[in-house]
Amino acid sequence: MSTEPKDELEGTEAPFVSHLVELRDRLVRALIAVGIAFGILAAYPGPAGLYDMLAAPLVATLPHGATMIATNVISPFLVPLKITLMAALMLALPVVLYQLWAFVAPGLYSHEKRLVLPLVVSSTLLFFAGVAFCYFFVFGKVFAFIQSFAPKSITAAPDIEAYLGFVLSMFIAFGVAFEVPVVVVVLARMGVVSVEKLRAWRGYFIVVAFIVSAVITPPDVVSQLSLAIPMCLLYEVGILAAGLFIRHTQAPETAE
Repeated sequence: MSTEPKDELEGTEAPFVSHLVELRDRLVRALIAVGIAFGILAAYPGPAGLYDMLAAPLVATLPHGATMIATNVISPFLVPLKITLMAALMLALPVVLYQLWAFVAPGLYSHEKRLVLPLVVSSTLLFFAGVAFCYFFVFGKVFAFIQSFAPKSITAAPDIEAYLGFVLSMFIAFGVAFEVPVVVVVLARMGVVSVEKLRAWRGYFIVVAFIVSAVITPPDVVSQLSLAIPMCLLYEVGILAAGLFIRHTQAPETAE
């Protein structure tokens, strides 16, 4: 007499309407978290204070007495408000991701949970790490490098909207670039490529990393190296993590 393994998800099915209700509730909770974070940041340090913090790496490299300017009438109001909203989204991101995880977790097997939850947590931490690396290290080096080439006859007075667009693009570029280990792990776990192939393609990835950094960063050596070198190091981390994930997230074998 053969015994079939019991399905972990048996009896957990729910009507479609109940899924929609749960999705609505979790979206509301995520929005509430963002709203609370926005209210806290608006109270302290405030939109103006947040913009001053964001502009600090650039202002520190400007000539003495130089300031940033606003070419649009409502820019002094809208730009700090946009920054506050962006900071609120990042501050509430763990709550938002938890609501997403809580919504999909009941439909996952135990071995899938062991894969998805670490990926959600690690991808969030890596994105924050990329943004922090860009702000605390890259910006100061890049702005100082650029200002060193500015002629003395030119007074630098960057526009606050243009600066915000530049900062957002750099944050996204470094945040996404730091997701390299997650991408490597997912590709290896799905069987798209083996760990051995990833090791063999190490040289090709280095070339791709420098090409990508040259395309998405400003045309200076400092920012390009600041993006390409971490990507190469994180690729190695991804290869090591892929082997661990593949061993610990395999589906249990079914026996007849």
